[in-house]
Amino acid sequence: MSVEIVSKVRCFGGWQIVFRHASAATGTPMRCAVYLPPAAEQGAVPAVLYLSGLTCTEDNVTVKAGAQRVCAELGLAFI
Repeated sequence: MSVEIVSKVRCFGGWQIVFRHASAATGTPMRCAVYLPPAAEQGAVPAVLYLSGLTCTEDNVTVKAGAQRVCAELGLAFI
């Protein structure tokens, strides 16, 4: 399975990254958003996994929720 970076932008000192991969389960391309806080550049950080609704996209969290600021302050990756 190959994973492709769709976008990668600086956000609150960290990185907001969107990935795409082929899903064997659905037979369709799937996307996943990952926020890496500034602390991730120094080493491993704890992660919070957020599963959005079935018909939702990664935009529900990356654009609408605004969780990146809090995750940057707390040193949490947000997947």
